[in-house]
This record gives sequence, structure tokens and C-alpha cells, in this order.
Amino acid sequence: MTSSTETRPRHPAPDFAQQDTRFARAFDVLRDGIARHAFPGAAVAITHQGRLVALKGLGRFTYEPESPAVQPETIYDLASVTKAVATTTMAMILYERGQFDLDAPLITALPEFAGDDSRRQQVTFRMLLAHSSGLPAYERLFEKATGYAQMLPAILAVPLTNNPGTQVEYSDIGFLLLALAMTQITRWGFGSLCAYEIFRPLGMLQTTFRPHPKLRSAVPPTEKSPRFPGTIIQGEVNDENARAMGSEDPGHAGLFAPAEDVARFAECMLAGGRPILRPETVALFTRRQDSPPGTSRTLGWDTPSPPSQSGQYFSPRSFGHLGYTGTSLWIDPERRLSVTLLTNRTWPDRKSQLIKEVRPRFHDAVVECLEGRT
Repeated sequence: MTSSTETRPRHPAPDFAQQDTRFARAFDVLRDGIARHAFPGAAVAITHQGRLVALKGLGRFTYEPESPAVQPETIYDLASVTKAVATTTMAMILYERGQFDLDAPLITALPEFAGDDSRRQQVTFRMLLAHSSGLPAYERLFEKATGYAQMLPAILAVPLTNNPGTQVEYSDIGFLLLALAMTQITRWGFGSLCAYEIFRPLGMLQTTFRPHPKLRSAVPPTEKSPRFPGTIIQGEVNDENARAMGSEDPGHAGLFAPAEDVARFAECMLAGGRPILRPETVALFTRRQDSPPGTSRTLGWDTPSPPSQSGQYFSPRSFGHLGYTGTSLWIDPERRLSVTLLTNRTWPDRKSQLIKEVRPRFHDAVVECLEGRT
């Protein structure tokens, strides 16, 4: 594997000295969310027209008053934002190199996936990226498998619930398979591959699948474990299937990063993929798919579809992704705007859904602050 980088990345120029005045209404939306226990804290990064116009930490790690305050550089569990930042981007890089044919069947890389259902031979990489493979959204694989040796056959054997290409069902299983396939194609471990090809070239120096144990206390906890009373999940991936993968890094969740690193990635996308991708590849992967009819999905991303978590203002060309722990990234090429919002809305448990009200209000307020809307 050789690096695809040709030039050094252009980091968004810092321009957030006046952020507390400029984005006062947007930050107030987040403070209100904290007061209502939508999440105990948040880290925000906003880029606009090539500049980093906001980088802010609000609230605390937990709701306890003695809990550490969230800083702009606080690292969060990105959850399913991993699908976009890591897995989809790696698929784009391999696609450019001719190693990843979108319409090739998955069984070309993972022949064991074929099983005894003839429909499985029809599942393509494109379908996996577009969430139209026929695979289910989720399976509690961790209840019957622990460690990579057990998880691998369990993932490969997950049965289809729909005919391939006929329906959209957002699927963690599909992205687990994508990472496994790319590992087979490149003969690299998935986490090492992403670090070499994406994170290091873009200067995402704090982004990792595995925070060092000494740094775990500096990561906001995601929840009190429902399976192991008295255990707090902090500095390790919240997703149970991801944890069950053992030493292997999964493709559906598991990435940790600060808001500024995510913003650097967003600026790469807004710059047409430079320096790791070509503009035509970014355009291909971020364009809404025509099939199945009515889908809002691109190849690895979602697009605004009312009511959208991106709010009411993001353009139809926008693309984004959400993470279960309360993270999100939305990118609007027409405005040259990206908004990174990282929270731990799952603390102390997963019950609260208030972020679904707060997040679109926050995105609306960001655009209104930038464009002088009232």
C-alpha cells in the first residue's frame, strides 16, 4: 500500500476570536440542551469559506458539578460517524486505485459470505455503502461471540432480511462487512489502514480507534454499562459489537476524535477531497442514489430529507452522518460550510432522545448567525 497523498493538507484558517458574539444564539441552543439534560456537554467546530469560525467546548463530562469541563480539544466517541470519516473514505481511496469495484459482489473479497442463500451473491459493495444490501440494521452478535475469531463467522453469517437492492435499511452489519472486505483487499488492519491513508495525511493527529489507556479519563463517558452494573464506559467504544471485535477495528463504529480533527476532515471534503481524493470521486460518493426509489442515502452518507437533523437550511447537495452517542457532521458544499457537533447524549443511559430536538435547532441557528437571518 502506498500513500495517496500528494500535497500537505490545508487546515482551515483559525478565525474564531469573535465566536461567542457571532454564534451566541447557536451556543445558547446547546446550553439549553445541556440544561434540559439532552447531553451533559458538547464540543463544536464550524468551518465556513475555508476558515475555522468556531471551536468551542460547553458543559461538562457528566451532569455532576465537579465533573471536568468540556474543552474545545476534548475527544469524543464518534460512534457511527466512523462510517463516513473512516470506512466510506477508505472505500473512496481504494475505488480510485481500481481495488474496489462498486458493482463487484461482496463475495469477491469475502467468499464465505455466500452461505446457502443464492441472494447473497447479488450483494455488491455499492449496496453495502447505500444501505440497500438486504442486511438487517443490527444484530446483537456480542451476545454469542467474543473476539475476532468468533465475531468473523458470526458477521459473515448474518441472514438477509430483504432482497438485495430493493429496500433501504441502515445497517451496521453492512459496514462491518465493508471493513472486513477492505482488510482482505489490502492485507492491512483496518485501523492502521485508515491512520496511514486518511488521518495522518489530513493532520488528524488525535483521531484513533483506540485511545491510550492513560488518556481514557480525558474522554467523556458514554454511559453506565447496562450489562455490568457499576461499570462506566469511558475511553472505549460504546458499541457492544465493536467492543466484541477484540483486537480488530470495525467499520461501523469505534473512532474517537476531537471536533477540530473532524473539521479538518470536513474541509478535505469541501476542497474536493484534496489531498487524498479527487473531486470527481467525492462527487460520486456524496450524490444521492437513484435506487431504491425514494432513498436519501449516498454511498456512505445521508442527505437532508425533511424533517432533517441538519435543520431547514442546508442545501440539497449537503451530506452528513449521525452517531448514536450524540455526534454528527453535516457538510454543505454550496455554502462551503461544515458543522461538527460532538456530545455524549447517552450519559448516563441511552433513554434521552432530546438531541433530536436540539440538533436541528442548533444547525438552523448556525446558518442564521452566519447569514444574518432572524
